[in-house]
Amino acid sequence: MNPQEATLALDVVVPVYNEQVALEPSIRRLAAYLAESMSVPWQVTIADNASVDATPQIADALAAEIAEVRVVHTQRKGRGHALKLAWGSSHARVFAYVDVDLSTDLAALPPLVAPLLSGHSDVAIGTRLSRSSRVVRGGKREFISRSYNVLLHGMLGVTFSDAQCGFKAIRADVAAVLLPLVHDDAWFFDTELLVIAQRSGLRIHEVPVDWIDDLDSRVDIVPTIKQDLRGVFRVGRDLARGVIPVQSVYAELGRSPIGRVARPSFLGQVVRFCIVGGLSTVVYALLYLLFQGALGAQAANFTALLITTIANTWANRRFTFAIRGPERAAVHQFQGLIVFAIAWAITSGSLLALNAFAPGAPTIVELIVLTVANLVATVLRFVLLRRWVFRAPRAEGVQASAGAAWPGEARGERRGESRGASLVVSHLSSTSGQEPGVSTIGRGSPAGVASDGETLRQATPSSGPTSSQTASSPSSAAPSQKATAA
Repeated sequence: MNPQEATLALDVVVPVYNEQVALEPSIRRLAAYLAESMSVPWQVTIADNASVDATPQIADALAAEIAEVRVVHTQRKGRGHALKLAWGSSHARVFAYVDVDLSTDLAALPPLVAPLLSGHSDVAIGTRLSRSSRVVRGGKREFISRSYNVLLHGMLGVTFSDAQCGFKAIRADVAAVLLPLVHDDAWFFDTELLVIAQRSGLRIHEVPVDWIDDLDSRVDIVPTIKQDLRGVFRVGRDLARGVIPVQSVYAELGRSPIGRVARPSFLGQVVRFCIVGGLSTVVYALLYLLFQGALGAQAANFTALLITTIANTWANRRFTFAIRGPERAAVHQFQGLIVFAIAWAITSGSLLALNAFAPGAPTIVELIVLTVANLVATVLRFVLLRRWVFRAPRAEGVQASAGAAWPGEARGERRGESRGASLVVSHLSSTSGQEPGVSTIGRGSPAGVASDGETLRQATPSSGPTSSQTASSPSSAAPSQKATAA
């Protein structure tokens, strides 16, 4: 690493696929904006993922002409893979990426990266769904975007507002830890990265953006939606099974407790409660059929209800209300039995009352009464589970807004900044089964070919507007930068 690479603060990656028309004007516009607005050393990386038009040649020409531009070529398609490769081969302290169409107003870039350069935040995202954002796009894309974010809030309990905006940034040391855990190499890459970051207790900074829809987008909506839905279920399953080691990430980088971060929203709790209830009903029916022949109807009913109630309480504890660990588990089970008994009394009492006031009522009336009673019992059961059995700590909201109240808030400078890029490169190489081999060459030289088939053209990073800013340390550079947190 040469001295100029060591002082590189920001690397803005532009992933491209068959963008021969938009590439050159967008890169020139981006480079001109960074030169004018950023007071820290920066560079632009064009991440070409398997383009088959003139995009690779245009990218190489730009890297040869503009000193602050480099190119990474890969023969594997997928935005996620291109970002992993570009970020993994960079020596910057902060990585960012923007869509090649520059749909997002670049004025949001300084406030996006400022809290990462200062160490205040770990990940930063642009959001099109904030009240102060100004967005121009069709109703169809607006509906899809908002529906997807509702799904994420409901199924994965996320708190960030916009997972898919192509305007994000991450600190290098955080990327070194998170990227090996992200399996998706396509459009779901962003969502998976953010979910893992939030579940690991990292701070996600959001910036409202001005955004204009690109009518020439390369995104194929239907296949992308299907892939995203599969990704949501995969990540949710892996988190529930403990496959993703968020506790380990939290121990190294986390700021806020994992349990509170993971608690689903109200909508998410309702959806999960219904799923658990539906599965419990199926299991109850199967157990009743299994025991009915040997135990008789009443004993089989009691046994099946007891087993499914215990399993239902456990599932709601872990899945609906995201409570982990053995603490108060026995108490929760006892309270769950009380809640079940109340619900059972409502349904049984409704039949007793019907027989008392309308003896000989037809079956259809009994069915209506039982349906209404079950609806009331289900609502009451959810309320009791949420407000009594698995109620959230009262101090949760207060501490969350306090900022510095979480453990590890005063740890100072984060660990591992010097090792960020090398760890990601090692991960990429290990997953492909080949040695790290992204080669770096100077401006005007022919592009190098890496041992894994990837090629990279890199020019000398910009040293910023003045030599004094280049020589400044990372800690002293942050206060002097023009970028400030929104």
